[in-house]
Amino acid sequence: MEQNTLPVLWSLHIGVIIVNIIHNTSDYHPKVLRFLNVAFDGTGDCLIAGDHQGNIYVFDLHGNRFNLVQRTAQACTALAFNLRRKSEFLVALADYSIKCFDTVTKELVSWMRGHESSVFSISVHASGKYAITTSSDTAQLWDLDTFQRKRKLNIRQSVGIQKVFFLPLSNTILSCFKDNSIFAWECDTLFCKYQLPAPPESSSILYKVFAVTRDGRILAAGGKSNHLHLWCLEARQLFRIIQMPTKVRAIRHLEFLPDSFDAGSNQVLGVLSQDGIMRFINMQTCKLLFEIGSLDEGISSSAISPHGRYIASIMENGSLNIYSVQALTQEINKPPPPLVKVIEDLPKNKLSSSDLKMKVTSGRVQQPAKSRESKMQTRILKQDLTGDFESKKNELPDGLNKKRLQILLKGYGEYPTKYRMFIWRSLLQLPENHTAFSTLIDKGTHVAFLNLQKKYPIKSRKLLRVLQRTLSALAHWSVIFSDTPYLPLLAFPFVKLFQNNQLICFEVIATLIINWCQHWFEYFPNPPINILSMIENVLAFHDKELLQHFIDHDITSQLYAWPLLETVFSEVLTREEWLKLFDNIFSNHPSFLLMTVVAYNICSRTPLLSCNLKDDFEFFFHHRNNLDINVVIRQVYHLMETTPTDIHPDSMLNVFVALTKGQYPVFNQYPKFIVDYQTQERERIRNDELDYLRERQTVEDMQAKVDQQRVEDEAWYQKQELLRKAEETRREMLLQEEEKMIQQRQRLAAVKRELKVKEMHLQDAARRRFLKLQQDQQEMELRRLDDEIGRKNLTENQEALAKEMRADADAYRRKVDLEEHMFHKLIEAGETQSQKTQKVIKENLAKAEQACLNTDWQIQSLHKQKCDDLQRNKCYQEVAKLLRENRRKEIEIINAMVEEEAKKWKEAEGKEFRLRSAKKASALSDASRKWFLKQEINAAVEHAENPCHKEEPRFQNEQDSSCLPRTSQLNDSSEMDPSTQISLNRRAVEWDTTGQNLIKKVRNLRQRLTARARHRCQTPHLLAA
Repeated sequence: MEQNTLPVLWSLHIGVIIVNIIHNTSDYHPKVLRFLNVAFDGTGDCLIAGDHQGNIYVFDLHGNRFNLVQRTAQACTALAFNLRRKSEFLVALADYSIKCFDTVTKELVSWMRGHESSVFSISVHASGKYAITTSSDTAQLWDLDTFQRKRKLNIRQSVGIQKVFFLPLSNTILSCFKDNSIFAWECDTLFCKYQLPAPPESSSILYKVFAVTRDGRILAAGGKSNHLHLWCLEARQLFRIIQMPTKVRAIRHLEFLPDSFDAGSNQVLGVLSQDGIMRFINMQTCKLLFEIGSLDEGISSSAISPHGRYIASIMENGSLNIYSVQALTQEINKPPPPLVKVIEDLPKNKLSSSDLKMKVTSGRVQQPAKSRESKMQTRILKQDLTGDFESKKNELPDGLNKKRLQILLKGYGEYPTKYRMFIWRSLLQLPENHTAFSTLIDKGTHVAFLNLQKKYPIKSRKLLRVLQRTLSALAHWSVIFSDTPYLPLLAFPFVKLFQNNQLICFEVIATLIINWCQHWFEYFPNPPINILSMIENVLAFHDKELLQHFIDHDITSQLYAWPLLETVFSEVLTREEWLKLFDNIFSNHPSFLLMTVVAYNICSRTPLLSCNLKDDFEFFFHHRNNLDINVVIRQVYHLMETTPTDIHPDSMLNVFVALTKGQYPVFNQYPKFIVDYQTQERERIRNDELDYLRERQTVEDMQAKVDQQRVEDEAWYQKQELLRKAEETRREMLLQEEEKMIQQRQRLAAVKRELKVKEMHLQDAARRRFLKLQQDQQEMELRRLDDEIGRKNLTENQEALAKEMRADADAYRRKVDLEEHMFHKLIEAGETQSQKTQKVIKENLAKAEQACLNTDWQIQSLHKQKCDDLQRNKCYQEVAKLLRENRRKEIEIINAMVEEEAKKWKEAEGKEFRLRSAKKASALSDASRKWFLKQEINAAVEHAENPCHKEEPRFQNEQDSSCLPRTSQLNDSSEMDPSTQISLNRRAVEWDTTGQNLIKKVRNLRQRLTARARHRCQTPHLLAA
């Protein structure tokens, strides 16, 4: 729940501040909620205000009430209350949105969005149909009937918007930018009507704030300077520059003060400067008329009602002050002093009461030439003078008469507000002892009031300081006032009233204590029982029923009389009522105050008789009640006249005694021994408290050091923990990087293997192509040789023999081709077997490498899990075992290759032997065929020569010849085919070269396996380290 108060300021400018609104919470630790924006409605009798928590309040100045209408939960940045529907208002919020609420139903009417920055201004058209919302980057025109956006003003980022607003009572929009450019637009068509020229360079200022008169003819502009520029919008030119006082360095707000009789051409301009003071000046005469705010209580923003009666200002402390323009301009608008002065003469002889009446009639009085035609209306005054002594007794300083003042007071009920302070000073006959008061002030703040702000938390620092000084001066004047608990309550209303004149404040309180507080301190520290008994006796005489009601409910005079006396009625009366009451108290006998207490109870007898609980009585006498102060005052006068002399307080109270001139009188009307004892006890308690505070401060310092040390230790431990976590993170990152590097190396090794395999395939294919090329060349060479042999045979033998030889050569060539084909098949079979062997070796090598990689991964995983020497030794053993296995497999592969090589050599030798045998047999068969042919040819020749020759010898010769040529055949076999013998020798050389290459490859493979095994043995060492 929130508690809102509307307390009345006790101000020296009586009637200037109508109300001071302080918004606070009722939590355990109360805090003040600051108002941010305020706006009047069209009538000027109601206003809305929003605080920084988003609460929107409506204040009815005419009905003296307020109401919470909305909780937006966001700070409001701008307000507008002059819409066409009188109960609706616009509020701009911190989330850049604009909402429309109804003050009667308290419901949301519409929600408008579109701004991207805070809205700081809302201008409503005179018809209430349109509104312009302005932020730093854009201005938007809204239709308040549909709550839709009609137009949007877009600008460059380099040129910001200062303000966009409607001119009063017109259809023109004025846009002001940060580069001092000012444009006027038609509202309906948004056609640019004109642009104001740039101000002269000699007086150029950056405009920040603007104000326009009600007739829309004059524009006032100001900024961070003490110069004001006045523009005539009809002539579109700058017509006047006003220089503010030197104390003004920057202008924060401008607003014209409306007047009902100026037809909208406002002449008074309010200027809020950087010091929080709003000065009102006349634009024509350039004179300072009045000002509001002060350096201690500065104004942050302000709004003036449309009819010009009120000024609502949000103070820098967050409170809301409402000023009366009539009271502010009262000094300006007061009539001139009368030109006729009446001199009254007292008769020399003793006059009767009937002869003391003087009648001044109205008539023409001789005046100076300029005022000869004027007339003055005089008034009839009555004086009751009993003689010279009575006349002197009623004479007051400054030419006033107490009896006349009392007659005036009875006639009007109060003194004129304008002259009240002057009358009080005359009634109390204040001596104004500046020297004595300065002596008391120079003694400084009294010990009893050093912590006054803790018991009485006053928001205004100035008011608290004045109260503290006044109470300290009273305590230095008389010791008893340092122990009087109710002294701040008694002095507070006078301090607020005379806060700008501390001397008058002190002397008024001192005069009040000496005269109207007589016998209050005789029973100190208890309440004045004698005074309360007087009040009870008077009450018993005039209202026995009420007193009996108090007695029945155990209500003593300390409850129904003392609260009123110790606060001098400031808790139960408003400001105007309190001033009216003290007009009568200061004008009468000191017993008037005691009679006022009785009269207050008698006038409140109806609600008091209905109270039955003690709490109700306490509440009644500590809060304002619905009671007419005029009735109370009349009742006081009645009691003063009708109370018997034996119980009348004036018989026990002395008459009024003014303070002495020069030095203040000694005040010792109290039990001195009690005050001295309390002073000693208080001093002792204060010393004990100081000792306690010193010890507590020492303990707090030690505790602060311990807390600081603990905080430093915690910070150090946290830093160490962060370092440890950072180290762990760094290690994890390094391990991840190492894993990534290993994976990259593995991928690189795989790529290298693939490239190596591709390279070997390419080399193998190139070697095969080269061998095939060599074979083709050899075949071509053989064919060329055959061709040469054939040509030679053709030249040496006959055609038949040549044909036969060609046939034989063809047969031989086919045989050679067949043999070469068989031999090539043999070679290809050997190469295929060699490729298969190499493939097996490569596959085994790849498997061995994959096994090594898998083993490395297992070793790394086991290392990361256990990380101890035993595991590393185990990894070493596994690696060594793997190396031994690799070496064993390598030996097996080498042995298999050697065995395969031996087998191939044996097979090649066997095939070569069979080839040689076949060649020998072929040579023998050729030799036998040749020999047989020769024999047959010879036999045919012989038979042709000797047809009758016997055949037997021939057969014998055949048998002999069949045995003879074997040796020659063997001899010819080595000589008949030299090309075949060259080919065989070349094949042997190639086989030798191939065997050597295989042995080199095996050696290189073994070296690589050994190097890789060594590298894998070194890797666990690095990981373990």
